[in-house]
Amino acid sequence: MIKPQTLKGFRDFLPNEARKRQYVINTLRPVFESYGFEPLETPSLEYEEILLGKYGDEGDKLMYRFKDKGKRKVALRYDQTVPLARVVAQYQNELPMPFKRYQIQNVWRAENTQKGRFREFVQCDIDTIGLDTPLADAEIINVAIKAYEKLGFKNFKVLINDRTVFEGLPNYAVTAIDKLKKIGRGKVLEELVRKGQSKQQMASILSSIEGKRPTERLSQIFSYLEKFGIKKSQYEFFPTLARGLDYYTSTIIEIETKGYAGGSLGGGGRYDKLIGMFAGKDIPAVGFSFGFDRLTEAMEQNKLFPFDLQITKVLVTIFSKKLKQKSLDYTTALSSAGVSTELYLDENTKMEKQLKYADKKGIPYVVIIGPDEASTNLVTLRNMKTREQEILTQKDLLDRLV
Repeated sequence: MIKPQTLKGFRDFLPNEARKRQYVINTLRPVFESYGFEPLETPSLEYEEILLGKYGDEGDKLMYRFKDKGKRKVALRYDQTVPLARVVAQYQNELPMPFKRYQIQNVWRAENTQKGRFREFVQCDIDTIGLDTPLADAEIINVAIKAYEKLGFKNFKVLINDRTVFEGLPNYAVTAIDKLKKIGRGKVLEELVRKGQSKQQMASILSSIEGKRPTERLSQIFSYLEKFGIKKSQYEFFPTLARGLDYYTSTIIEIETKGYAGGSLGGGGRYDKLIGMFAGKDIPAVGFSFGFDRLTEAMEQNKLFPFDLQITKVLVTIFSKKLKQKSLDYTTALSSAGVSTELYLDENTKMEKQLKYADKKGIPYVVIIGPDEASTNLVTLRNMKTREQEILTQKDLLDRLV
């Protein structure tokens, strides 16, 4: 017998969890579309050269790379920004500019698995391509804020910085400074000293960065955020925020919420040089990626999911073979009226077991059509939460459930 198991870092989502994830996606999508963002999907596999060298050394190490049966060097999608850059370059004569897109698909990284880190996970991105204006940056931040609010978050803050504050610093120093909030000043300095820098020199550089003021671009973004109606308490200039990916060129963003220790709930920024690697010319771009798994985890902790996410609203039972047609008729009527309806398919199952089935699935209502109901063209509607039952006509049943 084959042992049933999943690969390390990969997960199954049973209906209860899958419904929550679906709820998040179904909540976010209308927010994106209400600001003019359109859906995009890209292949899971890309040529290795498309992805390699775009994320820094760590990204290259974590990328799933292999040769396919045609001996081509390929890689699984590591994020959605580099494939987006490839799409824009490949279809630049067909896409409207500015191009505003959202994308909700899986990505793969060969992470050391731990809490909150998986090897396959969903990314949910919004991006605006073709505009080098602080207004585009501000709109991305505004849409992200509106999305988190729509999901029910209240105590969150957008941390905003400009990568240009780190000009002149080597990449390893920027990466270390980005960890300041997580590991503290002392450990950041220790990391930099191990790279061959003097502690005194790096302490001076770190103090200088901590004392920076917002750049002109950030000041314009903050002004636009106010015009969007965003409160000043919802965002903060954070001069030590760096974000690890190498392709960011100026604005960078992260969102965190109080009471959640799993890290930021999303991040992004401006990347004006990345698309040029494919297009032969620089095309400005700005975007934001929602940390989907952390997002759902934080929603769970903060009890932000609706109490009942069960899709099926009513189970129509089959009392006996003789009354099966009645059950089929009511199933058709309910489904045609837009009620999510499941028919219990085994006509030989006792009623008690059918009710237990509905209870285990969390279906809120059950329709029962026994001989008495069938002879009077009525049904019994059972509320599975309260255990109360009532006798209804078909019209009253539809009025109650539609």
